[in-house]
Amino acid sequence: MNNLEKNAKIVEMAENLDHSDMIGWTRKFPIALRDALTKNLELDYENDWSGILCLGVGGSGAGGMLLSDISNREGGLPFVSWKDYGLPSWWGPDWLVLATSYSGNTEETLHGVHLALEEGGTVIGISSGGKLQDILEANDNSIWMEVPGGQPPRSAIGHIFGTQLNICWSMGLLPGKENEEIEKMLRRLEEASKELDIIFGDGNIVSIAEEIDKQRIQIMSAPSLGTIGYRCRTQFNENAGILATSSILPELHHNEIVAWGHEDMKKDVHLIIFVWDGMDDRIGIRTEWTLETLDGVPTTILDCQGECLAECMLHGAHLSDWLSIASALLRGKDPTSIGPINDLKEFLGNIPLDQ
Repeated sequence: MNNLEKNAKIVEMAENLDHSDMIGWTRKFPIALRDALTKNLELDYENDWSGILCLGVGGSGAGGMLLSDISNREGGLPFVSWKDYGLPSWWGPDWLVLATSYSGNTEETLHGVHLALEEGGTVIGISSGGKLQDILEANDNSIWMEVPGGQPPRSAIGHIFGTQLNICWSMGLLPGKENEEIEKMLRRLEEASKELDIIFGDGNIVSIAEEIDKQRIQIMSAPSLGTIGYRCRTQFNENAGILATSSILPELHHNEIVAWGHEDMKKDVHLIIFVWDGMDDRIGIRTEWTLETLDGVPTTILDCQGECLAECMLHGAHLSDWLSIASALLRGKDPTSIGPINDLKEFLGNIPLDQ
């Protein structure tokens, strides 16, 4: 099948399956990111926190994990991602709470926010409205930051993570970027987005999706890209309805690699490895050894491009979005449909949550 035929096939599948325009939302990622990163937030909090606790789950939770990875690599205050009800036992008001719920109604996040405010904590919340807005606007020790609503949370990473980065850079919670650096980064990501587009791009993403179709997917990542590998897995889960696994180098060399030593584990599997130019030389050596050891296993190397870790993360996340959407279409699935999650929310809605 030539490129024209392949493109026509994808266009037809998109027209028949993408009923809620996940492709359109994904295509708007660079615009959303630019809006979020260039907005003047006018935050005047002093940076005297011991650390930042990030509350959020699902599509609203990846940002906190990414911020933690950036802090671990580049410095700044410690960031901890919390994906549960309540708060960690060690938390105190000297830790700023960054609560993210795209809808503003995520019960796990709201539960933690209520407890933090009761204990005298400071909360910065990000949502498109909902109960989170109501709670924080009624509390003098809180700030509510609005992001545009109306799209699936997992497709709103430009709005969500862009706003989180802007907050952290503006408040000095992470080492900041000059406006010129941010502008150059945004322009590079805009160009990359055009290439990654599964309809108007260079076709590479669709080719990868065809290679991994009907295969078990195993994702490996360099340490600082562990969250990108995890998010790629969850995008396969939600968008494409595919079970996938993810692991991180070098940790996987202390456990998972043993399973790869059994030949039956190498059948009907496709390996995806996320790398970037900033990873430790030793990780590069381990990656090469892994590729040699797993010779014969179909493998795709995904190079997350950028001049800093945040840019590489954004590139890798956007790449994962397009890849999972292409996989969904090849499987005959609407990439927006999440029936079981909606069923769970309906079930839990009938059971009161004690605050």
